[in-house]
Amino acid sequence: MIQLKTYIFLDSLQPQLATFVGTTANGFLPSPYDASLFVEIAPGIAINRVLDSALKATKVRPAYQIVERSFGMLEVHHPDQGEVKQAGLAVLKGLESTEEKRQKPKIATNQVIRSIEADQATIINRRRQGSMVLPGQSLFILETNPASYIAFAANEAEKNARIHLIEMIPFGAFGRLYLSGTESEIDSARDAAIQALESVSGVEVKE
Repeated sequence: MIQLKTYIFLDSLQPQLATFVGTTANGFLPSPYDASLFVEIAPGIAINRVLDSALKATKVRPAYQIVERSFGMLEVHHPDQGEVKQAGLAVLKGLESTEEKRQKPKIATNQVIRSIEADQATIINRRRQGSMVLPGQSLFILETNPASYIAFAANEAEKNARIHLIEMIPFGAFGRLYLSGTESEIDSARDAAIQALESVSGVEVKE
């Protein structure tokens, strides 16, 4: 029995997120403003067959294929939104599922650090894969369950605020996002990210 954890369509990858995916993924690099689809399932090994369904049916290109024991995740993209939506339909058909059966995202962590200290900024910058957080900036930290919904939150935050994408981890037990910027822009980004997650319908899963 395959569980559909994340199924989320991104209509237009924002420049920082597209560049971040291109930096961290092992597959084909997206361009800014490509449409994108993130799918996460359990158990993880089945993601191989899921990606195969999408690629055979459409012209999408994959950036991520993550295979873990518990969870599997993929991302596919294309300049044409129609191609990506068709890929999604192929995925759902292969899983014998529907979008309504996806898991509704939950926010596990939501915190803002105001005027971050230089020493903490240094620690964060040593392990980040995106931009650097600078001393004195505000830092927004968000965690989601399932993990891959964090990409949707990051994309909507970038649409609505002038921020720096420091880190995003869209797979594993929890998705994690770090954004930095001025206090007002971080507040706007946080509001946009949370509103986006709360707008996603799905099946409520009790812990």
